[in-house]
Amino acid sequence: MALTIVSQIFPREMIPAVLPLIEDKLQHSKEIIRRKAVQALYKFYLIAPNQVQHIHDKFRKALCDRDVGVMAASLHIYLEMIKENSSGYKDLTESFVIILKQVVGGKLPIDFNYHSVPAPWLQIQLLRILGLLGKDDPRTSELMYDVLEESLRRAEINHNITYAILFECVQTIYTIYPKSELLEKAAKCIGKFVLSPQINLKYLGLKALTCVIQQDPNLALEHQMTIIECLDHPDPIIKRETLEILYRITNGHNVVVIVQKMLDYLKETKEEYAIITLAGKIAELAEKYAPNNEWFIQTMNAVFSVGGDVLYPDIPNNFLRLLAEGFDDGKEDKQLRTYAVRSYLALLEEENVFYPQKFLQVMSWVLGEYSSLATDVDPETILRRLHNLLKKTFVTSETKAWIMAAVTKIASRASFSKTVDKLIQEFSSSLDTCMRQHTFELKHLCEDKVLMKGLLPFDASCNDMVVDASLSFLDEFVAEGLGQGAAPYKPHHQRQEEKLSQEKALNFEPYGLSFASSVSSSGIAGRQSPTGLSFGSDTSGNSTEMGHKETNTLKLEGVRKLWGKEGYLPKKESKVGKEDEPQTVSCSSLLARRVAETPVSKSDQVSSLSEEEKEKQQLASTLFVGLGSNANVSLMGKVDLSTQKFKRKSKVDKAQSNEEALDMQNSAASDFGPLVDTVPITKEDCDGDKHTTLRKPSLCSSDTVGETLQSVKKPGLDDKLSDSRLSPLSLFADSNIEILQPSPSSQCENANKTVLLPSLAEELEELPHSEVAELCQSDALALYLCKVWKDDSLLLVVFVSNKNPSALNAVNVVFEKEEHFQILESPACQFPVIEAQSVGRCQKCVRMDKLCTQGVISGFVNYQSEMETHLEFSIPLSLLDFIRPMKMTTEDFGKLWLSLSNDVKQNIKMPSSQDSISAALSVLHQKLKLHIVDIIGNEGILACQLLPSVPCLLHCRTHSGMLALWFRSPCSALPDGLLYQCQKVMEES
Repeated sequence: MALTIVSQIFPREMIPAVLPLIEDKLQHSKEIIRRKAVQALYKFYLIAPNQVQHIHDKFRKALCDRDVGVMAASLHIYLEMIKENSSGYKDLTESFVIILKQVVGGKLPIDFNYHSVPAPWLQIQLLRILGLLGKDDPRTSELMYDVLEESLRRAEINHNITYAILFECVQTIYTIYPKSELLEKAAKCIGKFVLSPQINLKYLGLKALTCVIQQDPNLALEHQMTIIECLDHPDPIIKRETLEILYRITNGHNVVVIVQKMLDYLKETKEEYAIITLAGKIAELAEKYAPNNEWFIQTMNAVFSVGGDVLYPDIPNNFLRLLAEGFDDGKEDKQLRTYAVRSYLALLEEENVFYPQKFLQVMSWVLGEYSSLATDVDPETILRRLHNLLKKTFVTSETKAWIMAAVTKIASRASFSKTVDKLIQEFSSSLDTCMRQHTFELKHLCEDKVLMKGLLPFDASCNDMVVDASLSFLDEFVAEGLGQGAAPYKPHHQRQEEKLSQEKALNFEPYGLSFASSVSSSGIAGRQSPTGLSFGSDTSGNSTEMGHKETNTLKLEGVRKLWGKEGYLPKKESKVGKEDEPQTVSCSSLLARRVAETPVSKSDQVSSLSEEEKEKQQLASTLFVGLGSNANVSLMGKVDLSTQKFKRKSKVDKAQSNEEALDMQNSAASDFGPLVDTVPITKEDCDGDKHTTLRKPSLCSSDTVGETLQSVKKPGLDDKLSDSRLSPLSLFADSNIEILQPSPSSQCENANKTVLLPSLAEELEELPHSEVAELCQSDALALYLCKVWKDDSLLLVVFVSNKNPSALNAVNVVFEKEEHFQILESPACQFPVIEAQSVGRCQKCVRMDKLCTQGVISGFVNYQSEMETHLEFSIPLSLLDFIRPMKMTTEDFGKLWLSLSNDVKQNIKMPSSQDSISAALSVLHQKLKLHIVDIIGNEGILACQLLPSVPCLLHCRTHSGMLALWFRSPCSALPDGLLYQCQKVMEES
């Protein structure tokens, strides 16, 4: 009962206090206690992942538990962790496959069966995990082909739960690295679902078709008539999922028809969520595939009119930015803007028409910026229409501000306007203070036309504005005030600290050292650091997470009760005359042949079709144009040569862009999102085009190179299975389950093959660096990596070794864009030629943009030999690669501590080998690169920084075998990341 309550009511701040107690329950003798403990840890992981990362090994033990219920509970945690970082759990793939084999084979107790289906929810969970692990990974996917085929074969009982298993199987098969036989069976499954007369199964088929349509567009061709019929289905869920399929198959040929179908549904539906999502998709398709300017503007007008004020703000913002930035063709820019102006003038001319506020704001901005392009329209006419709009009662105060801005811009290009004078006189005494303010600004600007034109130049919305964030123009004023004896400015947090230190307050410090939680230290006095300064703070990085969340409830007023066993239907759906078995869809090589055969088989039947069926055939020919696996040939025999209609072109000068980049690098990172560089990096260190040829041939087996640095290998992709992989013998011990032994791993390549062992340049050998380790290799080429930990950056040195007796031409090493990391300079290295038995080198500086404890930079190398070859690689990186010691004095530490607001506290157990504070800090210094500032008694202070310049301070104290850690940093996520590393280091030492 206690474990159940803990997982339901404990907040983030209380997790550290109870975490050790729950960890102990993982070893309890009763299965239900162990299962409840795993479920509590799962809840904690969802609330605060960083606080339970140090017990991942115990999760693995739970996966091996002799009780099936404990094992099943651990799958929830693994599913979440694999979603975050699938590469870190590749070594568990074989274990998950073995578990699924035993589940499918009925080796679990009969208590887990549901309608004679063995543990269906467990199967679904395992299939989702395998789909994540096998994505874009041929070696890992090969391990799961057999069990997926077995799952498809066994899940043929006509029951809802087996349909769910089949759906997950299909999704997994299309997610992992493809196999033609499995794809054919999965396509057959989808066909059965789509052609089923039952609404639930039809929806399941459409949902599966939506998920796989991009990998296999020919499936849509196979079922095109069924999709057409679903467009007129009375069930709105079926209709919405059909539109999702059409959205995914849209191209330049069928965009007009598909967008019109979406707009028709958008006008009918009253559901807010459907309006928001569908309007966003229409806007995306219109921008990407618009056939002409007129159609694009009319479509966006319809989106703004129907979508109303529930649209995402990005939709009108992106539309206005597209108009402002323009395209590659200046003439095209002018035509688009002119048509937009004329369109909005025509809309404003209509009387008694209500437009949404966001649409009015878009109209105002466009007319203010580009109304002068309509040379045949008098500016006074435009001003009168905007003035009439200001007097409408439904126009909000925010929209009036947009209209006033448009009036001001138009007035700057007109010599005199009676409408502007009338507007100033009318709104100068307005009760709305914002309107009154805008009116006075307009009045004073009209008095100085030269100043007005200088402030409001034509088509200057994309020009950069230089802002002096430091307010340097006030330096003389400040210096004069200080010279006259004025007190220097103190930040708010410093004033608050001084106030707290002067007041007498209750001491809430516990009598003994306990497991402290990461709570805010607001109002707590008497905490003294080794510097003698108070460590209290008025804010805490975790305080923002304590806000109350609103509870959403269903709004059922006025909803007709039309749901029944057959779905959302006023009456039972009439059967579609398609009872035949669906045609089997083969792998991609066979689908091209079927596309060519489809029109021939249907052409003979056209004469006998009814008028309604002919219309459906005609609609299908327009909807499914551009699909097919044979050079984009559509049903009509057309080739899709369309490209994106609107390609944005920034009008910002390159010099301004470079200055902006330098400003970004010199700005301070206050909340780590994204991190910015304040440390200069030399061009020589980051030059991606600097290639050096090394000629140091040596004989070395792949084992010798592979064992040099395990930390740079992608987990799960090594040819040898790690010894830490879970043994299948430990799964379901003491039960009647058959143990399936995994197949032995593949052996290393022939050691007699000649490879080149590269080495670093002399200037880099003196810096801290890793060993040179192999990333990937083929018959002709091998790729190696070495990390160099410079003081101001992480340098990745990649060596390309040519093993061929002949030269390699056009060798390109490309690093892919990652969410957490940024490659400085160009993300690619190009080698025009690498001579035989030689090594090319390129080096890249890496910056962490978004905090993560572990991450991966992926990439590929392609080269020309007898044929073009593509080879993929991945480089694991950790938080410690970007941590550097930060040297400072004790006094500087105390001052900086008071200025930082985000703090995290945790008590960890000290190893027996570290019985003193100096020994513990020495470990943190050596393994985490933390600088020891000072040690006084049983307390110590350390400092480090996350590159380029994000500081993190640590206060440590020992008591009764425990080490109390207190982190502070301007970045809210950095203390959690370092806390995890500290816990990991202490457990390993």
